[in-house]
Amino acid sequence: MNPNTIEQEDADVELLLTPPYILTLHNDDFNTFDWVIKCLIKVCNHKYLQATQCAHIVHNNGKCEVKKGDYDEIKTMYEKLLSADLTVSMEAAE
Repeated sequence: MNPNTIEQEDADVELLLTPPYILTLHNDDFNTFDWVIKCLIKVCNHKYLQATQCAHIVHNNGKCEVKKGDYDEIKTMYEKLLSADLTVSMEAAE
């Protein structure tokens, strides 16, 4: 067996065993609904209705899980939302 194949299989198994990550948006007192919706559409690929619903959930409940995915995908979205001055967190799903 090719050593590269073994490394690829190990990487595939590692990826399968890694839990998905959750990106959570938190409420704040300075971002507008329009800005939050725009950011969720652009960064998280939400449709307008989904982004609007998330913004209302955050407003009413203090936070909302907006995306679940692999580490690299969620980390990239996390950093983009942070740079847009939104309050977000990410954690491994249980």
